[in-house]
Amino acid sequence: MTSQVSSPAEQADGAGGANEVSQANEALVGEQRGGGQHGAVKEVRRLDRVIIRFAGDSGDGMQLTGDRFTSETASFGNDLSTLPNFPAEIRAPAGTLPGVSSFQLHFADHDILTPGDAPNVLVAMNPAALKANIGDVPRGGEIIVNTDEFAKRAMAKVGYETSPLEDGSLDGYRVHPVPLTTLTIEALKDFGLPRKEAERSKNMFALGLLSWMYHRPTEGTERFLRQKFAKKPQIAEANVAAFRAGWNFGETTEDFAVSYEVAPATQAFPTGTYRNISGNLALSYGLIAASRQADLPLYLGSYPITPASDILHELSKHKNFGVRTFQAEDEIAGIGAALGAAFGGSLAVTTTSGPGVALKSETIGLAVSLELPLLVVDIQRGGPSTGLPTKTEQADLLQAMYGRNGEAPVPVVAPRTPADCFDAALDAARIALTYRTPVFLLSDGYLANGSEPWRIPDLDELPDLRVQFTTGPNHTLADGTEVFWPYKRDPRTLARPWALPGTPGLEHRIGGIEKQDGTGNISYDPANHDFMVRTRQAKVDGIDVPDLEVDDPSGARTLVLGWGSTYGPITAAVRRLRTAGESIAQAHLRHLNPFPRNLGDVLKRYDKVVVPEMNLGQLATLIRAKYLVDAHSYNQVNGMPFKAEQLATALKEAIHD
Repeated sequence: MTSQVSSPAEQADGAGGANEVSQANEALVGEQRGGGQHGAVKEVRRLDRVIIRFAGDSGDGMQLTGDRFTSETASFGNDLSTLPNFPAEIRAPAGTLPGVSSFQLHFADHDILTPGDAPNVLVAMNPAALKANIGDVPRGGEIIVNTDEFAKRAMAKVGYETSPLEDGSLDGYRVHPVPLTTLTIEALKDFGLPRKEAERSKNMFALGLLSWMYHRPTEGTERFLRQKFAKKPQIAEANVAAFRAGWNFGETTEDFAVSYEVAPATQAFPTGTYRNISGNLALSYGLIAASRQADLPLYLGSYPITPASDILHELSKHKNFGVRTFQAEDEIAGIGAALGAAFGGSLAVTTTSGPGVALKSETIGLAVSLELPLLVVDIQRGGPSTGLPTKTEQADLLQAMYGRNGEAPVPVVAPRTPADCFDAALDAARIALTYRTPVFLLSDGYLANGSEPWRIPDLDELPDLRVQFTTGPNHTLADGTEVFWPYKRDPRTLARPWALPGTPGLEHRIGGIEKQDGTGNISYDPANHDFMVRTRQAKVDGIDVPDLEVDDPSGARTLVLGWGSTYGPITAAVRRLRTAGESIAQAHLRHLNPFPRNLGDVLKRYDKVVVPEMNLGQLATLIRAKYLVDAHSYNQVNGMPFKAEQLATALKEAIHD
């Protein structure tokens, strides 16, 4: 879905409390809606932002439901941020707490940065979904419950001795008991579907109800359903019917006396054409754009691993752009093929997550020795080992920096938001191609699966990444003979020449054994090895990266420094603190190796530096070691992103400590 917006503005993300819908902008709208059963006019309230969470079994279609609500919200023009959360098991046991899948969406009429700390509305498809998520819902929040699933056996499975719908434990919430399954089956009785097949459409009934409740467009969802089930038209029409039934239920039932409007956020965006995009999709598009701007074929050598597999799936669809994808038998084969493609003149990429990086480490070291461009995309997840495949973490930074034998420096780039994954991919490709080096691109599960509006760039905004292959001799010997030296370096970048195999006269050795400077002959000379190690390090140290920008409007004494996906929660927390009258500075790193040249000077300007990370302090460790700054770590490794209110509280304590 794309939409047009036309003017910029700046507004705070959640300047109020974390667990409330802002009441300042809430007003009654004089719009007439069809009456309930007795013809009463339904009230419409205007809100500035809402956080909704859909939750159910991993087979209940919560991710699809959330995706569709998100797509319609994006087409409507709201700013938004999402947080999918699902089990690692392909099909977790039904009705159990480990099997709960959820999708949270925060949408607003202004600029927002996070999927929200706590849902204002929870849609719970069964007792497990209610129990797993009720702790996050603030008092006064709305809960829509599928009462059909609250049988004794289902409740006992998650530890409910009595029904929470009847024992008073939900008295502090606005509870809407809805027999979603029964209503769906009744709506589809004329389709002749088996009961179990009809029940599967209850997520579309819920989507229709929420679409009515928040005035979401419907045409796109109906079109999507007919396209998705084009080969099964009866199923397609049944899902459309369930979706419409949910909408009509909201319109006619007396239990939902109020619906809500959240106006488009047209003033929050610069002029342009926008679409909703996830981090993995943005990264895929960024890789394709980089290959076109470099005028090189794109080659992906990869092995499927959560949460990176979507990049392989997406790139495999784009052969028309010269993309070639190779699903290898293992991680080592995947990167080996990618490095071979780099040698052959392609923009080469390998994608993985933390455990796969460990397997690829020897070949990454080989790429350092060969000095060939290679993008290593690491979509970080919880570890160690298999860890938490579907949860997020930032714990691969030190592995990216040092996880190879010998001195093998590799540049590291980290996107900050789902949409920023596009630009980060272009930046990583620029570095790899310009400096002839492998480059780490560190995304994570939060960015990969989360989504937000993305302005589609004009082609003339994209960087020129074209490279010049060596086509002839580049060195003259003392006797006047012209020869090709594969390790003769560019004096500015220290990059060695890139010669396509098969070019007459440019035959040269490749391999992991140390090469002699210039000639590329195998060399065991100690002095030469010392020189080559220092030269490879100098090449990385000399990479051109922008200076670090600092947001400090009031001359603060405390700086909060982040990297990667912590950008949204940190920025939201900083906005809250400033709204409350606190003074705090913020800076966010995209380039982690090399660091921006002004980072040391920036750090020295502040009495206190706080580094929030979803690890146990890896960036803080690097900062302390390199700049001798007493950086204070604030850490979380629970598989979920920081909450803005949580960070705001911690940062306020740091300011006044």
